[in-house]
Amino acid sequence: MSFSHVAIIGLGLLGGSIGLAVEEHLPDVKTTGYDADPKVRERARQRGLAGTIADDPAEAVRGADLVILCVPVGAMEEAAKAIAPGLDRQAVISDVGSSKESVAKSLAKALPGHTIIPAHPVAGTEQSGPDAGFASLFQQRWCIVTPPKGAQEDSVAALARFWQQLGSTVEVMTPEHHDMVLAVTSHIPHLIAYTIVGTASDLEKVTRGEVIKYSAGGFRDFTRIAASDAVMWRDVFLNNREAVLDMLDSFLDDLEAMRRAIRKGNGEAMLELFSKTRAIRRSIVEQGQDDARPDFGRHDHG
Repeated sequence: MSFSHVAIIGLGLLGGSIGLAVEEHLPDVKTTGYDADPKVRERARQRGLAGTIADDPAEAVRGADLVILCVPVGAMEEAAKAIAPGLDRQAVISDVGSSKESVAKSLAKALPGHTIIPAHPVAGTEQSGPDAGFASLFQQRWCIVTPPKGAQEDSVAALARFWQQLGSTVEVMTPEHHDMVLAVTSHIPHLIAYTIVGTASDLEKVTRGEVIKYSAGGFRDFTRIAASDAVMWRDVFLNNREAVLDMLDSFLDDLEAMRRAIRKGNGEAMLELFSKTRAIRRSIVEQGQDDARPDFGRHDHG
């Protein structure tokens, strides 16, 4: 089983990148696209983010054997209802959301009887919108496929193969496990970034420009993460609430332990933690998930 017509609903960073990646790696596969924003649809036509950009969501999915919803997780159910009239009964419906348990429930509710196999390409930048997409976004990145119980094996295999053809390495896991893992690796780091940059923004009124003027690499990298799409991340935290709260409790316990170590001058506790985290960094670089060059290989040191 393979796909011959991919419909992309939502033409921002991920949706646009999928369209461009399919054009580059699967040139025989037909692509159609739709976005709820008319200005985004027009820009998508100009950039060629899909072979055809429809002005109606149901029309965009008509005849498609794979439909990928690339909208914020809080908008999944509404988007699914909008495409329902045009869906082929044999089509596989997937998505790119960062929260999987809530998405699976929303799509199953909106599209009863359809084949739904959620997925999450663990790739992105802080940019958003139709100008943000690029064909190589998924190269050497993970894509996590989270099929529901009883999903057809050939459909799961076809979706996995699709993402592999776009350059991703595919892992299959349950939605619950995905949400727990991503709470640690993505959601909590974003929450920390948003919070610390917000704190610095408050201090900026006192320091009169010094927070921005003297931003070293650490704070600058937090601002990059905190520049991510606000609506998307609001929906992630609302829809992965339980896993995020569990991991946030663990993080706060660890933060309190570090606070005690600093207060007591316990250098050994600090050294133990800092050494362990350096090892994690080395492992990430060894697996090709980041660049070991100074300043992460950036050319711009501003």
